[in-house]
Amino acid sequence: MMKTINRRSIGAAMLLAGTAGIATPAFAGAFYLQDQSAKATGRAYSGEVADTGVESLWWNPASIAGMEGGEGALSATGILPYGEVNNVNTLIKRPGQPLAPVGGEQSARNPINKGVVPSGAIAHSLGKNLAFGLAVTAPYNFTTEYSANSWARYTALRTSLRTIDIQPSLALQLTPVISIGGAVNVEHADATLGNALPNLSPLLPDGSQTLKGKGWDVGWSAGTQFRGKTVTVGLSYKSSIKHTLNGDVVIAGLLGPLAAQNRTVSTQAQFSTPWQLTFGGRWAVTPMLTLNAQATRFGWSRFKQISLGAPLNTAIPEDYRNTWAFAAGFDANVSPKWTIRGGVQRDVTPVRPNERDARVPDSSRWNYALGATHAFSNAFKIDVAANYLTLADAPVNRLTAAYAGTPVQTPIVVNGTLQDAHVVVLSLGGRVKF
Repeated sequence: MMKTINRRSIGAAMLLAGTAGIATPAFAGAFYLQDQSAKATGRAYSGEVADTGVESLWWNPASIAGMEGGEGALSATGILPYGEVNNVNTLIKRPGQPLAPVGGEQSARNPINKGVVPSGAIAHSLGKNLAFGLAVTAPYNFTTEYSANSWARYTALRTSLRTIDIQPSLALQLTPVISIGGAVNVEHADATLGNALPNLSPLLPDGSQTLKGKGWDVGWSAGTQFRGKTVTVGLSYKSSIKHTLNGDVVIAGLLGPLAAQNRTVSTQAQFSTPWQLTFGGRWAVTPMLTLNAQATRFGWSRFKQISLGAPLNTAIPEDYRNTWAFAAGFDANVSPKWTIRGGVQRDVTPVRPNERDARVPDSSRWNYALGATHAFSNAFKIDVAANYLTLADAPVNRLTAAYAGTPVQTPIVVNGTLQDAHVVVLSLGGRVKF
């Protein structure tokens, strides 16, 4: 009879088989959502760091410097992802048995849930050159679901992450052309990670494990802008945030020698979001046409691992890489009441080619955008936008194991593919001055 796994082994088993990633393919590389303004969505996020107004506050706290009176912006963005995560030849090796097909449903269609991302911001001048603003955004949000009988069940069943970022900001216009700003980012995260666990016999039903946790953590942002007559340039930095989630790991459905491991364990999970360094400019070629360009360096290497605290005290490396996103676009004032905009963005995935799993079947993408603004008056405007994202086909190939480091270690040799992935983004927003 095989030895019963000890408590430390539970941690390794849970982490290696169940938390092989807190992310999944979102819509701006890994699990970052950049859809924080309908106006920005309409030009593929190509001019935000250099633009002025409350709707650019997430990208650059200097955007509100020198404003007069107050401004507010509110938007809602529908995210409609499509794609397939298919099995090619995923194998499982139970103790004392040869490699065997993992079985189950061989194709998962549209595993990422559709949803709506809300965002809003408000700002008001505190004098001639000073302004205060508050932005509330949802920068990291997704839900992924695979069926209980999916070929990917040992690496992912239901995974969700919800964040709310509250960003109070101060901005100062130092000179007629130089502005600076700073902000605190108070962020709440709520995560659920679930997957199946294989019992020792293929004739037995699977067990399961689920991690749930939540917590509040803090980061910061800073930025500056140069505002010339026809050219505006912006630079901003948004820090990484180290999240600590307090919650429970629930292990259930294990049978035979593994049955003693069915339990609920209170613990902490930690992971870090990427830092962002953004540079961009806007050039008013004519009174009717403005060209935009923006580049963002993402510090995804901060997502090195997911760590579990006592009593599990273990971690798994994620080994994300730093990446770039580049965008170019335009704003065309076709009449006093109408502005048409568009843009293209190239965003490189932080997932390394040989470390892609069913939780994170992310790949590099192109983003094509169109948008418009209708000015009902000088004080009230409506923004609409649509994006179409195409993601490259990519292998799902990350080796994992259940009960790693124990006598019943069960490797899962993952061999699948992400195919025909694309995303439709629809955004509606309003802006008001008061």
